Amino acid sequence: MHTLLLRPTLAGRLSPRATSYKTVIACIEEPLSVSRVHFSTSPKVGAKNQVYASVRNPDQFHTYQLLSASSRTPLLTMWTASYCPTCKVVEPLIRELVESGVGEAEGGVGYCEVEYDAPDVMSAGLGMTYMISALPTLLSFDAQEAQVETKVTDARKMANRQFLEEWMRTEARRHGNRGGGGGNFLSNFFGKSK
Repeated sequence: MHTLLLRPTLAGRLSPRATSYKTVIACIEEPLSVSRVHFSTSPKVGAKNQVYASVRNPDQFHTYQLLSASSRTPLLTMWTASYCPTCKVVEPLIRELVESGVGEAEGGVGYCEVEYDAPDVMSAGLGMTYMISALPTLLSFDAQEAQVETKVTDARKMANRQFLEEWMRTEARRHGNRGGGGGNFLSNFFGKSK
């Protein structure tokens, strides 16, 4: 006596009329297709770069930081002023790179311009808080923390398309890891957690 165990995928392939021995054997001999179902509580969305409106007050800036931190994408900020002619030359190139998708393959970025000379930005001291000493300045924020070690203040570098693309890709790889996994003194004792 032979016992046949029907798997759910095989049982679904048998019709209610398939009761003969030959029909069951024919179904068993055909290769079964294997499918995987991925479960998630939210739909999978591709990482797209976000371009936000210009920042003219601290509340707007902090809102963009929170949006960026909640989506685990770095926020790239371009600090500009209305009296800065270099800013007007560099800004279109940076915006074009972000809008064209540079960094999306690495996880995506958020981008905004911070108008340094806006009255609310100046009175709140945002420039002083993040040590903005030259205009234009590119500063990345990851998990709401300023990444001062990768801050760019050299206008010649900002006009270099290849440099900007690599900088954006490097920043996009952070994914909310606060510095890209550089570690701290505790990681020497406890090891890096991944």
